Formats: sequence, structure tokens, C-alpha cells
Amino acid sequence: MKHSSLTVIMIFLCFFSTLKGQEQDNFTSLSGRLQDRQTQEPLSFASIYILGTTVGTTSNTEGDFIFHIPAGLSNDTVVISLIGYHTIQKKLTEFDPEEVLLLDKSILELAEVVVTAEKRLTAKQIVQKAYQSMSQNYPSEPYILEGFVRDLQNEDEQYVEFMECALKLRYQKYDLARRPSVELQAVRRSYIAKKHPWNKGRDRKNVIVDIVEDDFIRYDYGPIRAKGGWKYEIESVLPFDNRFVYKITAIDKPFQTAILYIDTESFAFVRMELTRKTHKGRSWRRRMGSGQKQVYYHVIFEYKEHQGKMYLKYQKEEDSWEIYKNVESNKLVFTQYPKKELFINKVITQEVDQYAFKPNLQIDTSVEDQAGEYNPSFWAYYNVPTQTKELSQIEAYLKAAQVEVKGKE
Repeated sequence: MKHSSLTVIMIFLCFFSTLKGQEQDNFTSLSGRLQDRQTQEPLSFASIYILGTTVGTTSNTEGDFIFHIPAGLSNDTVVISLIGYHTIQKKLTEFDPEEVLLLDKSILELAEVVVTAEKRLTAKQIVQKAYQSMSQNYPSEPYILEGFVRDLQNEDEQYVEFMECALKLRYQKYDLARRPSVELQAVRRSYIAKKHPWNKGRDRKNVIVDIVEDDFIRYDYGPIRAKGGWKYEIESVLPFDNRFVYKITAIDKPFQTAILYIDTESFAFVRMELTRKTHKGRSWRRRMGSGQKQVYYHVIFEYKEHQGKMYLKYQKEEDSWEIYKNVESNKLVFTQYPKKELFINKVITQEVDQYAFKPNLQIDTSVEDQAGEYNPSFWAYYNVPTQTKELSQIEAYLKAAQVEVKGKE
């Protein structure tokens, strides 16, 4: 690779190391902020984890994070990775208060990537090869994901619901098109304000079921199949986690666009983004009998490699729904903007059957209606994305406007 061809942008990460003890020093906590030095923009959704393990957390949209590290791992190496940036690896004990770390962001020319095949692959061929390689890159045995769900509901630009919970998800092998078993561990926040009268009498969705049903890999759909009207183009090659990924853009006119990040060596799908929008007022799906018309859909899946297999690290789904009086009416009643996120902080792949797991989620009942008493000791050192100023403002508003509360800070 020619160093001169790198487009180098230096960013800095301002870290603030904090050591805390819980139950006789069972945890060490590292807090920090990730920020672009050139643009001053925060670095969001970066992975912060312990090398060789699946224990980790994620930076929030302001670039902040707090990472609670079990005592048995406190002498290990902390890894910070983000697509497009060279990975940082550093011993936890080497983090100093207010330390500034410089990181290179690089964009490679395609010609610089080592090509082992007889000929360079086209964008579509890369996607096809990634699809054909899924059996080598995704789990063939049961596994458990531990993580955190955040659900925000908005109606006509006003927030009406905010819920956060911790859970465990027990999956079978990657290609078994079945929802995981779910253990709902705890609810951290649950605020529900007055909603539009249209919602009255309608069953409230279980947000966990809703988010796990969207899975390109498991349910075998979307732009990963390289079929139908999808057109692909290689945009760039980027560093990620001490490797490189192809960034491939895709379009399926008139409604769909996608971005796929594919490992240049294993051809694993590392990150996938899909966006659907209406075209000239026409949606990609029929209006529902209740008068709902979906006008926007955006989903992200990001994976992290562990022991040669890819496991979900982050998932986000955002929608926009126009609600009409009925299926035939042109009178817009109001608009819904649901947003759901799933953050994974631990993956269990060994002795899965012996791992503590008690499926208890009732799929036909909302998460809020299944919440127990708030348990502050559970959340004290649970790895979740740090709450942003925006979320704090939303929470403050809903606390004042709420009509029901199932959990509290």
C-alpha cells in the first residue's frame, strides 16, 4: 500500500479515566469522549471493548462513553474501533486523565487493496461472494446476546414515549428463520405521555419482538441477495478493526438505497444500511386497513467478529407513518415517528446451555406492562450508551407529561 495515497485526517479522542469500585472493586470504569480533531464533530457508535472478549460498549451520538470493566479483565487491552479509522489498542492502566490520542482516518484507493483472486471483482460480485460466504462467517451454533434496547415514539414532532430495558437474546444458528428466546432483565426508564386518540383501543406493540424480526441475515432478504433491480458500486475501501472493508453503495429504484460494508478478506457483511422512501407520493407498500401508510424506513445492522464468526453489535430502525382516517381517505390525521435501537454489550458462545437464561418475555404484551420494580444496583455497572443532552431533555419533558411510569432513574 502506498502511504501517499492515504487521505489522512487526524482526530483526537479526549479521555477521562475514572476508577470506581463496586462490591469490593468488582469493576473498573473508564469514561471518555471521542471527537474529530479537524471537524470537531463527535465520533458516535464506536466500539469500545476488551481485546479477545465480547465485553464492550458503544459511544453515544455526542461521542461520550462509560465502559464498566469486570475486575478479571482490568489488566487487559482496551480496543477502540470505528469504520474509517485506524484502531486504537491500549492497556487500561495506560489511560491517563485528560489524555489526548491521535487517530488516522484513511480512505484507500481500490487499486491498493491486495487482490488474491485472478481478477478484480465488481461491486455486485463482491456482494454475491459475501452472500455465498455467510455459512463461513455467521454462527452455526446457538449463542446468547446480552444488550440494551432504547425505544422512542414521536407523534407530530412531539415525543410521547421513551423506554429503555436490558435483555438477553438466545439465538439458534444464523440461517434458522426464527425469533430468539428473550429474557427481559430490567426496565430502566418507561415514560408514556398522552397520545393521539387514534391509538385508543389498539394493542401496543412489543418493541423487542418488533426489532428482532428485522434481520437481513437470518431472514434472507434485502440488498445482501444481489438480486432484483439492485445496482451496486464500490465507493471506497476503509480501515476497520485492523482490517479493511469495501464500502459499496446500492440502489433499487424508485424506493430503495443501501450501503454495505464488506470485509475485504473474509467477505463478511460488517455493516448494512437500508433506506426506503416514497417516490412521487407513492409508497413501496400498500396502505394498511387502519389507515397507516409507511413513508420512510431506515435500518442499520453492524456486526463484530469473535472467534471467526460475526455477531450483532448494533441495530437501529427508524420509520415514518402517515395515519389517515381510513384506507381510502386522503385526510391526514397525524404522523408517527418510531425509533428503536439495540446495543449489544456481551456475546456468549461457550457452554450456552449452562449460561443463566430464563426466557420470560410475553410477545403479545408491551415491554412496559412486564416491567418489575426499578433496581438501581442492576444498572450501576451495566454497560449502556451514555445518555445524551437531547435524551435528557426528552426524558424531562416526558416526566412532566407522563400518564404512566413503570421504571425510573
